[in-house]
Amino acid sequence: MYSENKYFKTKKMIDKKKVAIIIGGSTGIGKSTALQIAGQGIGVILTYNSNKEKAELIVDDIENAGGKAVALHLNAEKSETFDAFKDSIEQSLKDKWQRNTFNYLVNNAGFGEAASFENTTEELFDKNVAVMLKAPFFITQKLLSLMEDRGVIINTTSTAALATGIAGGNSVYGAVKAALAVLTKYMAQEFSNRGIRANSVAPGPTKTNFADSGFEKFPEFIELVAKKTALGRVGEADDLSKVITSLLSDDFGWVTGQDIEVSGGFNLGVTF
Repeated sequence: MYSENKYFKTKKMIDKKKVAIIIGGSTGIGKSTALQIAGQGIGVILTYNSNKEKAELIVDDIENAGGKAVALHLNAEKSETFDAFKDSIEQSLKDKWQRNTFNYLVNNAGFGEAASFENTTEELFDKNVAVMLKAPFFITQKLLSLMEDRGVIINTTSTAALATGIAGGNSVYGAVKAALAVLTKYMAQEFSNRGIRANSVAPGPTKTNFADSGFEKFPEFIELVAKKTALGRVGEADDLSKVITSLLSDDFGWVTGQDIEVSGGFNLGVTF
């Protein structure tokens, strides 16, 4: 099992009546977020693309600790499947929670494939846009009618869209994440009539399987990144999931339309 139940520090579930949907929840930041949210007693619907076994292990982990969870397949690159995905969400809500609405949406689907500006293909460009901009837009649009008023949306952006995170090979990725940060502000403005908040979090370098498990394959970069980080280490998935979970709570009920950097101060003070 993935966790040692560290996310479930008490048997008391404080928020059993709420449900969160995590797009891209089978590995890395998404996996950690699913466990953190479930540890608060919130029901979890997480999606996976190719990691069905890992997703089901997370569901088992949550349910063995007393929570409720469902794993659903979703290819975020294929917008033609989003109607069917909405149907599967509705069915899961009915079967698992005996309800037809949910409270929280975390748009976390993504991938990392570096390429210089000159070597970026149209196919790679389109895939970046489809997975990390078009999917958050239209998945949110499809599911909005199922979200309860005063719900919360969190989008995962990146420091690659910020001055401190500019690095060769990420021109499309960074540009798409910048667009998602702007889209988040429009979500916050347009959904405010329903009391729905929308924020985004911008991870810095984080040790996950993202970008083909880069830190695992090239461990020498861990020390280099740590030296460039004000807090002296590379980020962990839990660093991000704790912030995401906090942003869902009423403690941040007066925060909306913000892109919040979560990087430990990566390249802090560096100007370009």
